[in-house]
Order: sequence, then C-alpha cells, then structure tokens
Amino acid sequence: MTIADRWLLPDGMDEVLPPQASRMEELRRSLLDLYHRWGYDQVMPPPVEFLDSLLTGTGTDLDLQTFKLTDQLTGRLMGVSADVTPQVARMDAHSMRHQGPARLCYCTNVLRAKPDQLQGGRSPVQVGVELFGHAGLEADLEILRLALTSLTAAGAEELHLALGHIGIYRSLVQAAELGRDDELALFEALELKSPVELAARVEASVADPALAEMFRALGTLHGGPEVLDEAREAFAGAPAAVGEALAQLRALHQGVAAEHPEVDLYFDLAELRGYQYHTGMMFAAFVPGYGQALAKGGRYDDTGRAFGRARPATGFSMDLKLLATLVQSEPPRDGIWAPAEGEGVAEAIAALRERGERVVQALPGQTTGPEAHRCSRRLMQSDGLWQTVTL
Repeated sequence: MTIADRWLLPDGMDEVLPPQASRMEELRRSLLDLYHRWGYDQVMPPPVEFLDSLLTGTGTDLDLQTFKLTDQLTGRLMGVSADVTPQVARMDAHSMRHQGPARLCYCTNVLRAKPDQLQGGRSPVQVGVELFGHAGLEADLEILRLALTSLTAAGAEELHLALGHIGIYRSLVQAAELGRDDELALFEALELKSPVELAARVEASVADPALAEMFRALGTLHGGPEVLDEAREAFAGAPAAVGEALAQLRALHQGVAAEHPEVDLYFDLAELRGYQYHTGMMFAAFVPGYGQALAKGGRYDDTGRAFGRARPATGFSMDLKLLATLVQSEPPRDGIWAPAEGEGVAEAIAALRERGERVVQALPGQTTGPEAHRCSRRLMQSDGLWQTVTL
C-alpha cells in the first residue's frame, strides 16, 4: 500500500467536512424539531441486528443491499442496517406495543452494499417518520403533507410529487390468477416501461381479454391528474379494489393540492418500486437538478406481523446528506477572535461563551488570524475592560 492509498475511501463512502457538516447538523435539528411539533417521538435503532429480524417482510431488494457479518458471541448472522423503516416497525410491534396510532421519527446513519442511484452514496444519513396503527386515508395524507413540509424546510423549491398505488397492479394480478413466473415477467416489462415488451408478456400470460387490455393500459397511465379520469374508464370492469385505489389517489390529490397548491403532481399507475414491500399508495418527491428522489415513502401494512403484531403503517424517508445540498451558503462570520493570553481574558471568554457566543482563542505562536476562523469581531482590552470590536 502506498502512502496515497492510505487515505482513499471505498467507492460510495464519503466524509462530510465544514461547512457542510454544520449545515447537516442544523438541518437535522430543524427536522427533528418539526417532527416533534407534529407529535412524532424520536427513536434510535441499533446499527446492527440479527439478519432474520432485520430483513423481515422487506423482500429481496433490501437483502441485496445489506452488509452481513457473523456475531462472534452467538455465531448467528447479523446485518448492518441499510434501511431504518423495518427496524422502526419492529420497535413499534415488539418493543413499544402502543395501543392506537403511534408516531415515530429518526435520524441515523445506514450502510448499503451498493448505491441506490447512479453515482449515489452508500452511507446515507437516513431521516424520516413512520405512522403506525391507522389504516385510513388521513394517515397517508398526513405523511404526504409532512414530507412536503420537510422538503420546504430544507430549502427545496419547485417540488414535483409522483404518486402511485401498488394495489392496482396487485388486484389485476390476482384477478388474472397469474403464476409466479408470469407475474414476474409482467412486473419486469412494466419496470422497463416498454409497450412492446409489455404487450408481448400480456399476450403470453393473460387469458382474459378484458384483463389483458387493462394490463396494457396500465403501462400508459402516467401523467397529470387527468390520468385518474383515464384510469377510471380503462378499469371500469376491474375488481372493486382497483376502484378503491383510484379513489384514494384522487382524495390524496385533492388533499395535497388544497394545502400545497405550488406542488406539481404526477401520477404513474405502473410504478412498482418496492413491490414486495408496499401495500398501498407510494410517492416520491423530486426537485429540478437532482436525478433522484429527495423523499420516498408510502404504505406498508402488516410488516409487524412477523413480530407478532400486524399493524397498518405509512411513512417516508430522506437522505440528510442530499437534503443539505439544497442550500449552498457560506457559513456566517459570527465568531469572536480572542487573544492567547491577557489578564482576565479567560473569564471574559467564558462569559461570552455562556451567552452563546462563538469564541476562538488564539494559540501561542499561531500564524492564522480571525478570517481563517470565521470571526467578524475581536476581543480587546480597553481601560482594563474586555470588549468586542467589529473587524
């Protein structure tokens, strides 16, 4: 290993330096205070758990993202948390056992085996909220409103909200009585957004002509709110659950538009992100200039069933590192530069710090001055009194 190699970081791992670290901490405090005002209690899940607990109910996607290691005490496999949501679901179902709705929030580091997006990081600081114990539309709307409020608080502008509902595809698959292989083939075709591939898969696996037409239509139903009207016509003969899902999306649209009219809403009824995990509405929030969603979430009922307590659940998460890049501003030059020595200077510095002032005391022989330490004032002695002077 060369000297240069010693400070190389693994791909996807990054360090946070000033002033970005200060911006992240300021934003973390702001968001957790926001969630506190909305009635959400903070939890701190462990960084490592036994694998069979950590991956419960999350499907294969999270399994592939999880670093695995052997516990030297028990010999059991453990996993490093790649997503906090399943951990919080376990805490609600097993550790807390609240009766009625429970609102929980968190902000913690996670580690992923590979980045979610091209050139994305593998060590995000995940911040988010989860609402357990309420299956109604009101809970989903609260989560959407809080996600948009969070992004606005972080400095996001020109917000675009993409909404979908996993129940539409699930209901059509169930009505068509598809086998596992056919279901997977259709899923892959919809993910590719390829009409030709989708048509071929539908023709090969869906016998009912009416359902086959609905599957083909599903791949085209994306766009503005008018998509919901198109979907109502396309799925006129679909199972009742499809109509209920469309009604939920329409109600969510109305609720978001009433409180956040500035947000541009987009609907994609063939969006199947988190198919093995989500059970209802799903959403992702974007801003121009970012190639990935700043906030992602949705409904994931019954995740706690494996822990002995099935509960309705809905929530969202964000990467604090990504959020902190929304506002690029120089840190304020608000510090006070104090001399290295002088009669009574220690007491004067202590009094200033007690009042909340940032005071940087020079060290003997130091060559850098106040400008290098974001100081706009200097502590000076005049007529036996220590006072601050603007530089």
